Amino acid sequence: MMFYIVEEFFSIQGEGKYAGVPSYFLRTGGCNLECQGFGTKYQVEGQEFLGCDTYFAVNSNFAKEWQRVENADILIEHLELEIKKIGYKPHFVLTGGEPLLYYKDKEFYKLITWLIEQCIKVTFETNATILIDFEKYPAYKEAIFALSIKLSNSGEPKEKRINKEAIKEIVTNAKESFFKFTISKDLINTTALEEIEEIRQIDPSKEVYCMPVGECRKSIWGNDKAVFEFCKQNNFRYSDRLHIRVFDKTKGV
Repeated sequence: MMFYIVEEFFSIQGEGKYAGVPSYFLRTGGCNLECQGFGTKYQVEGQEFLGCDTYFAVNSNFAKEWQRVENADILIEHLELEIKKIGYKPHFVLTGGEPLLYYKDKEFYKLITWLIEQCIKVTFETNATILIDFEKYPAYKEAIFALSIKLSNSGEPKEKRINKEAIKEIVTNAKESFFKFTISKDLINTTALEEIEEIRQIDPSKEVYCMPVGECRKSIWGNDKAVFEFCKQNNFRYSDRLHIRVFDKTKGV
């Protein structure tokens, strides 16, 4: 059993409900979506691709750069030292790619169980397409889930990007969860509200955060005002992307 880590770093959470909170990020490798509609252009060996802003954790062409974790105890020892350097226990964010691809993995679950036992707040940044067995893997009940469900602007077909059963299991069983959508000016002018409301009906009590599409400051500037007004009109919460505002990139921040 094993899982892949693309990168790890101590930073500030830039998105969603816990934006501004010091957090330690573990980014896993691999995803079940490509989200070409988000339009981030990148090249691999001279060939151009389109994808999300964390393409380096999604496209398997980058897998040779990922760290293979076959023994979670070694990673845990490393994290204990990192926490000691920091001087306190920050939030931990499992992101990707799609971290829940590994939710059944023995070593991955060992890591999550350890974090929970240390009374560390754990957030999963997930596309919410993976159906979790919360009874068999109860540690996930103690985690926070940022449900970054993909809308039509992702370019993925609806049947692939929305799993209502998986979403319902998370909002029913997790300690805490909220919806987070990445939207653009164009989507706001067409189907954004309709798409969000369809998902929101799974649990209308959950908070809705909307943030602008963009892998860099320039692209965010093209969407942020429209998203801001959209949130005002519909009583949603605006989420900026602080790490991109500050560093103008998505990797390692």
